[in-house]
Amino acid sequence: MNELIRIDFKGDSATVSARDLYRSLEVKTRFSQWVEQNFKMFKENEDFSSVVTTTQQNQYGGVKKLQDYAVSIRMAEHLAMMSKTSKGYEVREYFIQVEKDFNSPEKIMARALKIADRKIIKLEATIEEQKPKVIFANAVSASHTSILVGDFAKLMRQNGLNFGQNRMFAWLRENGYLISRKGKSWNMPTQKAMDLGLFEIKETTINHSDGHISINKTPKITGKGQLYFADKLLNNIA
Repeated sequence: MNELIRIDFKGDSATVSARDLYRSLEVKTRFSQWVEQNFKMFKENEDFSSVVTTTQQNQYGGVKKLQDYAVSIRMAEHLAMMSKTSKGYEVREYFIQVEKDFNSPEKIMARALKIADRKIIKLEATIEEQKPKVIFANAVSASHTSILVGDFAKLMRQNGLNFGQNRMFAWLRENGYLISRKGKSWNMPTQKAMDLGLFEIKETTINHSDGHISINKTPKITGKGQLYFADKLLNNIA
């Protein structure tokens, strides 16, 4: 079938340029007047949508913007019939054949396969992108052991995050997970972090030579906390 008017196929939809249709129908009125008279019985964003095209204005490369519309094949059929021009019948028959071909079982199947291919490609890309995170998550899930902040920073470096121990501590303070106020509680988990189950505090008893005993407190990131922080940190570099 010869192409009478160029048709844009996108997924499950097919549209034509209103200006191309207007020229093919050999309508005598101005384009804007033709649109005003005929488009009012159709629904915008359902039967047609507004688009802007350009045309070369002069030999120096200047362009002019033109108002156009992407018109559905069904609407184009009606417009062709309503035109009552000598070309109207020919154009309408052309669209009927195009629509019939577009909705044939073979073409529907071909479009479905293309959509499926695109979804598979997108899914494979997502799986590949998420693979390092999944490996890390599985490793953490397999272990319920809490780890030191410095060890967690090493794990993050192995997964592409350029964080050392000091920077990790700083990030945890800046984001409200560790206490930033200087003093005995500095670098201890905030109440919010403890309520979320992200940390536990390891207490070590120290016997000093002068006989007094002190308790050293060290924050450790729980398995839940490791997954929680890894999700936030690794998503920022994805």
